[in-house]
Amino acid sequence: MRIALIGYGKMGKAIEKIAIERGHMIAATFDSKNKFLGDNTEHIDVAIEFSRPDLAVNHIKKCIDAQIPIVTGTTGWFEQLDEITSYLNNSNGSLLYASNFSIGVNIFFAINRKLSQLMAAHPEYQVSIEEIHHLQKLDAPSGTAISLANGILDNNSNLKEWVNEDENSTVFEKHQIPITAIRQPDVPGTHTVKYSSEIDTISIHHEAHNRKGFALGAVIAAEWLKEKNGIFTMNDVLNIQ
Repeated sequence: MRIALIGYGKMGKAIEKIAIERGHMIAATFDSKNKFLGDNTEHIDVAIEFSRPDLAVNHIKKCIDAQIPIVTGTTGWFEQLDEITSYLNNSNGSLLYASNFSIGVNIFFAINRKLSQLMAAHPEYQVSIEEIHHLQKLDAPSGTAISLANGILDNNSNLKEWVNEDENSTVFEKHQIPITAIRQPDVPGTHTVKYSSEIDTISIHHEAHNRKGFALGAVIAAEWLKEKNGIFTMNDVLNIQ
């Protein structure tokens, strides 16, 4: 495949390395100095986009207009998903989005949903989420933490909303899921879901060791998306129900 990278920071470079190892060609790279304008794209088979939340929607629309399938790992724009879905459906485009492309994290999502189902019958446990990312991570909480929270909410009717908790705050309602977002140097991503009661604590934990898992998942997603039409997630790629 001929891949365009929209966003050429640490993730873009990690994706480039994996893509070349898998026999693909990087046809173009775009960053703040060479902005993606959506033209001269006839030589591009698929775009992989990791940029900024305030830029992602424009990048997605330009790819849809140019009939370029786009895989995006940018988070922080999902409140505009309905708008993008409508735009894509009117243009017969292709989009695959995810809060996290790591295969391990997507398995973690499935475990999280199953655990939430089991814990719904035990309201004495208070659920919380903690996420740790690198200092350059712009959105807090992370898209992965929000996906974990939404997975819990979809499977436990006792819980109504997630809240962004300050690291030092302990005040929250029983129906809320507090998410603590921590930023530290050189942390690719760590997420913990914890259920605590007076008797014991149950927790599940995922720790990324580097960016390779995210990059590999994004390239696998691009391979899967090529020549498809519609809007998809990593559940479709991995056939996770």
